[in-house]
Amino acid sequence: MLDMLNLNAGGVLTPDFMLMLDSKDITGNISNRLMSLTMTDNRGFEADQLDIELDDADGLVELPLRGAVLTLYLGWKGFALIGKGSFTVDEVEHHGAPDTVTIRARSADFRGTLNSRREESWHDKTLGEIVAAIATRNKLTSSVIPELAGIKIPHIDQSQESDAKFLTRLAERNGGEVSVKAGKLLLLKAGRGVTASGKAIPQVTITRSDGDRHQFSIADRGAYTGVTAKWLHTKDPKPQKQKVALKRKPKEQHLRALQHPKAKPVTKKKTVKTPEAREGEYMVGEDDNVFALTTIFSTKAQAMRAAQAKWDKLQRGVAEFSIRLATGRADLYPETPVQVAGFKRVIDEQSWTITKVMHSLSNNGFTTSLELEVRLTDVEYESTE
Repeated sequence: MLDMLNLNAGGVLTPDFMLMLDSKDITGNISNRLMSLTMTDNRGFEADQLDIELDDADGLVELPLRGAVLTLYLGWKGFALIGKGSFTVDEVEHHGAPDTVTIRARSADFRGTLNSRREESWHDKTLGEIVAAIATRNKLTSSVIPELAGIKIPHIDQSQESDAKFLTRLAERNGGEVSVKAGKLLLLKAGRGVTASGKAIPQVTITRSDGDRHQFSIADRGAYTGVTAKWLHTKDPKPQKQKVALKRKPKEQHLRALQHPKAKPVTKKKTVKTPEAREGEYMVGEDDNVFALTTIFSTKAQAMRAAQAKWDKLQRGVAEFSIRLATGRADLYPETPVQVAGFKRVIDEQSWTITKVMHSLSNNGFTTSLELEVRLTDVEYESTE
C-alpha cells in the first residue's frame, strides 16, 4: 500500500502538475491541451528529460523558444506537489494532421561547459579536491561522499576529454558515480542507498498490487565470481607486473546471493556440485568466471579500488527488475533503496536500488515506471596476489 496516498473512504485521486516557463506559471494555459507529459529521471551523467505533447487543433499554441527553461512539479490534488527540476528546451516539433506540438527539454545543468573538451594534468590531489575544482570552474557547487573524498590521486591526465567524461572515468575507477542535480556536482557510491553526504536514503516498499506490469531478468553471462586487476611499479629497478584477484567470501545466506528454490543441498560427500544450485547461491555465476581488467595500474591500492569498483558494478547488474506503478509516485528518485513483495521468492528476498524513474501523465492517469538493479549490502571480500 502507498501510505502517503491513503485517502478517506470514497476519495478519488486526481493527478496534478504545475509547469513554469522562465518563472511564469503556464499550467492554466496548457492543461486543457495536454495530451501527454513524460519526465525521465536518470542516474549518473545522463541528462534528465521532459517531453510534452500538446493539442494544437486550433493552431493557437505558441512554439517556445529553444533555451527557454521549464520547471516541473508533479503529484496529486490535495497533496503537496513535488519539484522535479528545471529543463532547458532544445527540441520543438509540430506535427499534423491532427496538429500537435511536441516539446523536448533536458536538464539545464548539462548544457554548459561540462561537455567542453579540456587538457589538464592533475598531480597529488584527492578525489574530493578534483571534484571541487571541476565544480567551481563549471559554476556548480559540489558534494562528495566522505568514503571517496579522501582518496589520493597521485597523477591523472585529462587529455582532450570533457569534464563530464573525465569525472565519469575517474568515478568508475574508484567505485563512485557522478551526477549533477539542482546545480550541484555529486559524487557518491552507486547502489549503496546513501546520499553524497553519507546519509542513508529511506527505503520504500513496493508490493505487486502497486503495479500493473513488471519484468525480472537474470543472465549467467554477467554473473562473475571475481575480478582481477594488474599493477606495475614503474619506479622499481626491474618493474614487474603484479596481479590482485578480488572475490566475495562465501556466505551461507545473503540478500543478494539467494539460493534457488529448486536447488538441492550439496553434502560434503558429493564431489560434483549441482549446476542448478550455483553453489547454493542464485545470484552468483559459475566457478572461475572471473572478469580481468585490461588497464595496468601504477599501485596496488589503485588496482584494488578498480577491482572492487568493477566487482560492485558487475554484482549490481547481475539481475534487473522493472515495474510500472499504477499510481504515480513523484517522490521516487534514482538511488532509492526498494524492498518488493508479492513476486517470486528470489525477487522478494533481494534488495533493490532504483536506477531510472519515468513519470507519465496523460488522459489515462499518472503512472510511474521504475528500473531497478541489485542493491549492494554488506559484502566481505578476499584478495589474492
